[in-house]
Amino acid sequence: MLCQITLPPYWVDASKLERAIHTAGHPHNSDVYEVLIHFPIGCKLMIDAAIRLLSLVNQLASATRRVRLDFEEGETGTMGYLNRIGFFDHLDPSIGVTPARPAYSGAERYRSSNTGLVEIARINKDDRDQTLPTRLTEALMRSYGQRADAAELEGAAWTIFAELIDNVFSHSQSPLDGYAALQSYKGGERLTVAVSDSGLGIMQTLRPALQSESPRLASLSDVELLVEVFRQGLSRHGADRGCGLKGSAAKAIKFRADLDVRLPNQRVLLTPARGAYQANTAHCYEQLPLVWGTHIGFVFNLGA
Repeated sequence: MLCQITLPPYWVDASKLERAIHTAGHPHNSDVYEVLIHFPIGCKLMIDAAIRLLSLVNQLASATRRVRLDFEEGETGTMGYLNRIGFFDHLDPSIGVTPARPAYSGAERYRSSNTGLVEIARINKDDRDQTLPTRLTEALMRSYGQRADAAELEGAAWTIFAELIDNVFSHSQSPLDGYAALQSYKGGERLTVAVSDSGLGIMQTLRPALQSESPRLASLSDVELLVEVFRQGLSRHGADRGCGLKGSAAKAIKFRADLDVRLPNQRVLLTPARGAYQANTAHCYEQLPLVWGTHIGFVFNLGA
């Protein structure tokens, strides 16, 4: 069976990408043998949607699905943007691209020329790049270094990058790469930080440990438990190992950051309320089409 995901002909963030996938069906279903992603004229992907889509199509290719990406505008449209951010540098070579893959890497040619963009970086469990959080933070500060709160933003960014990337290594358990990227929008007033992996997901690795260590927490719903991960710093390796996501959340909240967490079949959107992420203000979407792994995005609101 063919599963065709048609993206809308305008700006596509993670929410609009999820809507398009949901409309198309379940690309990971066992009766699906081919998946077509159609990018119509006017379609423009935002960074959080781009790396989430990259993870999904690479997952499908690894599961022996035939995957094709059809760019109606060719390199003059969103295909050119994806080339610029390094999407094709990390795309599984078995995936077909229409009209054709770019002849060169825009990310390699123009790297660091846009101070509001950090091109897609690979997170590989067998070849850990310890300098990645620092390099991503330095790239960010080339755009935001003149802010009055630049030092605080720099510290927050480094913590968030370091902890989200570490979370990939802690929970992924997948041979597939994870990805990290960053871009600012609307004249620098909004900053999106996105990290994506194709592993088991936070809940799948956390819940078994909680059954014996903290039955009360194990009885919580996935949404309630996810909120506690960011509030208390829960970890399958013990409380002292789980402070990373809590620290990331605490620093992100200072910049009024919205949090988007996509799990294999669920998605939770959290907006700061009273200086914290709260379960009662969360928007939860369940029974979503399967997408392996954990996909986390922080959207900072940096305007006055």
